[in-house]
Amino acid sequence: MSASEKRAVQEPDEYGEFETVSGLKEIPTYWFDRDQLLYRDRHYWTGRRVQDVFFSLLALLVLWPVMLLIALAIWIDSPGASPVFVQDRVGRDEKIFKLYKFRTMVPHAEDKLNEFISQNEMDGPVFKIKDDPRITRVGKFLRKTGLDELPQLINILRGEMSIVGPRPPLPREVAQYTPYQKQRLYVTPGLTCYWQVQPNRNEMSFDEWIELDLKYINERNFWLDWKLIFQTIWTILGMYGV
Repeated sequence: MSASEKRAVQEPDEYGEFETVSGLKEIPTYWFDRDQLLYRDRHYWTGRRVQDVFFSLLALLVLWPVMLLIALAIWIDSPGASPVFVQDRVGRDEKIFKLYKFRTMVPHAEDKLNEFISQNEMDGPVFKIKDDPRITRVGKFLRKTGLDELPQLINILRGEMSIVGPRPPLPREVAQYTPYQKQRLYVTPGLTCYWQVQPNRNEMSFDEWIELDLKYINERNFWLDWKLIFQTIWTILGMYGV
């Protein structure tokens, strides 16, 4: 089945299968009962929240000099632009929140999106192109190292995000989700995830990305979370970002 057919998936029928617009059947890899999922993980939720608060606060206390230097470098590279970029993202249960990250693009980059939309190299609702001309010199380095994500420690401290979880999507992306894909919004979004630690992540299809997120939701536990955290550190050292 092609990627376009998979993105056309609708509600499951009485057999737990999906019917696409072409009339073909697709048996989903993961299909969760949201209430059972939350009940099953209630102790995990509590423990992870304590862990998130402790480590995000510790990281902010330790890394604030680095974050200050990054902000200064951005301001020098793009005078007059705020070093911190604020953007609406979709969190758990489709709640909108303000995500913080270091600015990696020129001011008003979102207004220029339509100029490059035809060059999109990702399938599905996600937009990404190699060597995006809107990315600044400092921004390119920050993306390579993942340092642009550091302000999201504030989102984690506020409970809008977790250290590990599916990456928070844009509202315009969620508007194109199928019911199957929306399951990734059953849990708190994270700073890192299975997709984030893949060296070839930008070569993966959107369907593969979704499957990795749902795989995490199905398998998650403290051991897996720490495994992904250490893999993320290795990814940063290898500068696998874009």
